[in-house]
Amino acid sequence: MAKTTIFTRRLLTSFVFSFMLFSAKAFAVFPEVVKEVTPSVVAIGLYTPLEANGNQVLGTGFVVADGKHVITNYHVVSKILDPTIVQYFVVISGEGRDVKTYKAEVLGIDPVHDLAVLKFEGKLKPVNLAEGALLPPGTDVAFTGFPIGAAIGLYPATHKGMISAITPDAIPAQNADQLTVSMLKRLKQPELVYQLDATAYPGNSGSPVYDVKTGHAVGVINKVFVSQGKESALSAPSGISYAIPITHALSLLKQHGL
Repeated sequence: MAKTTIFTRRLLTSFVFSFMLFSAKAFAVFPEVVKEVTPSVVAIGLYTPLEANGNQVLGTGFVVADGKHVITNYHVVSKILDPTIVQYFVVISGEGRDVKTYKAEVLGIDPVHDLAVLKFEGKLKPVNLAEGALLPPGTDVAFTGFPIGAAIGLYPATHKGMISAITPDAIPAQNADQLTVSMLKRLKQPELVYQLDATAYPGNSGSPVYDVKTGHAVGVINKVFVSQGKESALSAPSGISYAIPITHALSLLKQHGL
């Protein structure tokens, strides 16, 4: 009887120790994943030498493929450049004062899914892109980007949440005043997007949404395009965020041989 009790205690102690060790590793994984992903997250800017502020941060993007290309939202780079002056898009990496700026050009666009791929004059570490079916609600995810641009310096910020739902990217308006041309187009063929229980800001548009365990990108934050279609019926838009599934980014890259 005594031997059985001792064995049981040892087994229980071993189980508790193993559980604590597993929990410690689980908590340690996420900071390491963020550390791994962050160098691949860049700011997308517009460089105009004649202007006093020089670089204007437009949104966020992330390095993909061969390390020379970036995925972001189409609306981030949809501005028509002024042909009468020197002006071009740039990719900005680093943080604080330790930043590097690379000249970039728009290689391809997908206005339907509000995505764009840029090619830049440099090479950085790319993010791994997830493949397969949409992740189910309840999956823990995170996104890293520049929520308020460079207002207080260029510092990437990470937000953690979960996929709370998979929903159409537009809903019928309650009255005609809420309808826009873009909404009408999307209502004809609505696309499924991730709804997240984490708050994103305009500067986060183009940020990678990634699995907290693997760091693989599963979506692209979209603060403007989707929110306008989803929340047009709300007098005070919510803090809910949306993300375009990464499958659409993969298709865009494939179209350009990447």
